[in-house]
Amino acid sequence: MARRLDDEEITRQLGDLPGWTRDGDTIRASFTAPDFPTGIRLVDEVAADAESMDHHPDIDIRWTTLTFALSTHSEGGLTQLDVELAHQISQAAARLGAGAGSTTPS
Repeated sequence: MARRLDDEEITRQLGDLPGWTRDGDTIRASFTAPDFPTGIRLVDEVAADAESMDHHPDIDIRWTTLTFALSTHSEGGLTQLDVELAHQISQAAARLGAGAGSTTPS
């Protein structure tokens, strides 16, 4: 079981996650892939990471824009698992050339 992060911890850790914002008990970020197949490759990489962590994001796919939302539902808020997966998503996006974008799906 992961421990819920307090507001100070969340704010501090979001400082190391450019493009990620807090929305209540969720953190979210959008990335724009160079093309649709690259966006799907990003989803595939994130799926593999999420499965290995047994921690699964909500993913919205709109052509080349991918929005990821993270929360630890079993803990009723944000935990270190969310922060760790956010870092992995950001790293995978950078490797595939997907830039950070708006946090609102289009």
